[in-house]
Amino acid sequence: MRTERVGFYSEGARLSGFLHRPDAPDRARLPFIVQGPGWLGLADAKLYQPYHEAFTAAGFAVLIFDYRGFGDSEGDRGTISPAWQLEDWRNALAYMRSRDDMEPTRAAIFGSGGTGGGNAVLVAGHEPDVRATISQVPVADGRDWLHRMRQEHEWIAFLASLDADRKARSATGKGTTVHPREGIMVETPERRASAVKADVDARIPSAVPLSAAHGILEYRPLDVAPRVRGLMVIGVADDAVTPTDHAEQLYAAAQAPKRLVVQRNTTHYAAYKQYAGEVIPMMVEWLRSLVLRDDDIEVREMTQEETVRYIGGSTKV
Repeated sequence: MRTERVGFYSEGARLSGFLHRPDAPDRARLPFIVQGPGWLGLADAKLYQPYHEAFTAAGFAVLIFDYRGFGDSEGDRGTISPAWQLEDWRNALAYMRSRDDMEPTRAAIFGSGGTGGGNAVLVAGHEPDVRATISQVPVADGRDWLHRMRQEHEWIAFLASLDADRKARSATGKGTTVHPREGIMVETPERRASAVKADVDARIPSAVPLSAAHGILEYRPLDVAPRVRGLMVIGVADDAVTPTDHAEQLYAAAQAPKRLVVQRNTTHYAAYKQYAGEVIPMMVEWLRSLVLRDDDIEVREMTQEETVRYIGGSTKV
């Protein structure tokens, strides 16, 4: 895998990313995958490396970039905006399609981790020419996601704090800041103990406007899922971080061809390594079957294909 740092623009802000290519590409214009990081993720996170190595070994170029305000990209530091992230991702696709070394009609999307998986579905819903989308442990409904992290009395207090913050901002122009993993999302014990993102944790914002929660409350990848074809969803059974039924709902709403993979006897963060040897080859096969096809014949043949695959434990529902 060969890697170069690249830059492109999204609504006037220069975004930074890494473009990974096959060591020995077998075609002049490459099929490509665009990835935006997951919830509070950064483009250079080591967590994503096994996926990039597998995708480039299969002949794909991969662009992963930092959203506005994150990593080496321009923009307001600490601003978490799903609407901005959607535009950033769409501009990343436009940038790749503009390059002479990329095949503009052979594009795919990969997103992993909470809003990373959800954003992948959102982008696909707005970019019908994308041939395949992979969404791993996604959030389908931001309001439901934030609610289920809290006991009911905590949820009521959280909504009250948002209302008080809005009133303060309207009166004074200043609002409350919170840690995004404490004041918006609520960390699970597994996340606090996990070192899966230790290489980037120190570089994510530690204080963000509480008002950013409004964008998450309105976040609904599920609404656009019926417009998405070629969707592969990867979930974790009994996931305490991104609910399993969010992955299942996105799969149910999408058009065929589609595939759902549920990883059992594991946890949200452990699954990344525990089942990588099985899940990543499935991703590669999905991309090859949909992105590298020569014409539309195979797509018509796959129109009714729906598959659910369980990894770990019984194959019964």
